[in-house]
Amino acid sequence: MAEEKKGFIKGLWNKIAGAEGAEENPIPEQRTEVAEHPVQAEEPEERKPGLFERLRQGLSKTRDSLVGRIDRLVLGKKEIDADTLEELEEILITADIGVQTTVELIRILEERLSRNELNDGAALRQTLKDEILKRLSRDVRPLAVDSASPFVIMVIGVNGVGKTTTIGKLAARFSREGKKVVLAAGDTFRAAAAEQLEIWGERTGCDVVRHKEGADPSAVVFDGIKAAVARKADVLIVDTAGRLHTKVNLMEELKKVRRIMDREIPGAPHETLLVLDAATGQNALSQAKLFKEAAEVTGIALTKLDGTAKGGIVAAICNEFRIPVRYIGVGEGVDDLRDFDPAEFVDALFQ
Repeated sequence: MAEEKKGFIKGLWNKIAGAEGAEENPIPEQRTEVAEHPVQAEEPEERKPGLFERLRQGLSKTRDSLVGRIDRLVLGKKEIDADTLEELEEILITADIGVQTTVELIRILEERLSRNELNDGAALRQTLKDEILKRLSRDVRPLAVDSASPFVIMVIGVNGVGKTTTIGKLAARFSREGKKVVLAAGDTFRAAAAEQLEIWGERTGCDVVRHKEGADPSAVVFDGIKAAVARKADVLIVDTAGRLHTKVNLMEELKKVRRIMDREIPGAPHETLLVLDAATGQNALSQAKLFKEAAEVTGIALTKLDGTAKGGIVAAICNEFRIPVRYIGVGEGVDDLRDFDPAEFVDALFQ
């Protein structure tokens, strides 16, 4: 009996020791497409960086690629010449500022140089910062969600840019603000799109309207509108398909969805939010052009800025298309979908 008790205690002790060892050497979490979406656990308050610092961290690759190279070129220079501007032009283009925007910036710097207003590298750096900020700020305006009830947001973009994740994060944000949100799973062609949206619906407490895979997206949108009106929702967010390889059919489909929305709720959609992946660089410009021509884009959400050195694309998009950037994604956490603040963005880049 004593041996039996001793064996029991030893076994219990081994279990406890084993559990502690497992915590010290956890198995790395396997990432899947769905696992990217969950609301991440909050860091302890004392370890959580401030919002601006998190933005700086998220933009670190772009800062190194763009501002780091500019600083190495100009800081410490007592005199700025044409050769300096030529090297700067190459840096701006390769950092995805865009050809059109780069040409404008260099022209302004050349004019300042001819008027002897660029005395040294620090003056050039400050002028460049001011001119980029000016272009980012021209079309900024807040999203007036309270201007309609329900306020209808149609989210568009090609597959893989993070549409569903962006919708989930927006739903979480609006829910925290006390708004009732309905989600419509209008991407009926991509496997698991509706399931991902339902995961977000469960986590944020939002109703999700969906049909079976392959159903007519317009039918889903129609039911989503009816549900949002019947449930007195404040916001309806509609996911859409993003099959760029059949772009003609896709654009026609988006136009049909818009007609359904406007018929049921005059003036809807109140926001057509284009989601772009910053990591695609110049390809994001091509997508913005394509969707602007076909889908009456009114705002942009730029995702995955934390994983790319191509964040200069923000300046190209704002300057060339004059579409307000509403949100930027600088991490995977729910709170890492940030309102786009041009002054904060430029400060985070140039500090």
